[in-house]
Amino acid sequence: MTLGIMQPYFMPYIGYISLIKHTDRFILFDTVQFIRHGWIERNRMLKQNEGWQYIQVPLIKQDGRDTLIKDIRINNKEDWKRKILAQIQHYKKVAPYYRRVVALLEDIFANDFEDITTLNKVSLECICKYLGFERNLEIFSQMHLDIDAANAPDEWALNICKAIDGATEYINPIGGLSFFDRNKYENAGIKISFQQMEITQYSQKRDVFEPGLSILDVMMWNDVDEINTMLDKFELV
Repeated sequence: MTLGIMQPYFMPYIGYISLIKHTDRFILFDTVQFIRHGWIERNRMLKQNEGWQYIQVPLIKQDGRDTLIKDIRINNKEDWKRKILAQIQHYKKVAPYYRRVVALLEDIFANDFEDITTLNKVSLECICKYLGFERNLEIFSQMHLDIDAANAPDEWALNICKAIDGATEYINPIGGLSFFDRNKYENAGIKISFQQMEITQYSQKRDVFEPGLSILDVMMWNDVDEINTMLDKFELV
């Protein structure tokens, strides 16, 4: 059984979605320190005319710097759902799948969310279903696994794998290639691989292609079959 373990990102880029598709179980790792202005509460979409902009979920300010992701609450006093929909309205005139994407977002936003992890879990599951592969993502803090303490940052994933019956392989994005000690995993009987995505350019109806945007941008411009072809373009190293 292949595992993927990532922090719960908000409407992430295509590589994150590819990792979900190509693992047997995917765990949202929410018991680490929250770093503000990362990818937990925001992502990037095209800005009208040129460049990109952040779409962002407002959060309730936390006391101290040691708040875990699982404890991060959404500031629902702000009308953030309406703001996000307004920010992407410029796609309406040019993007062929705008209405489908907005309908999906409206379905997601019809729910009430108090914490960022649950919002991101539901959003990711809805996106996967839209793309034709349903997934039940697991939230680490709710799994109540009995795992060994990590003595190094690259041991969290290893210890989670060791605690899950049947786990034989762990896949991580390519960015962690120099971060992980392969020998630790191999000695524990866990194969570790790194996913190198082949990023496909697609028409954004502008002169300069903006790579690495939210999966929502990919969905605006491409049909489901085209997106799945992109999701399948990677190499494991």
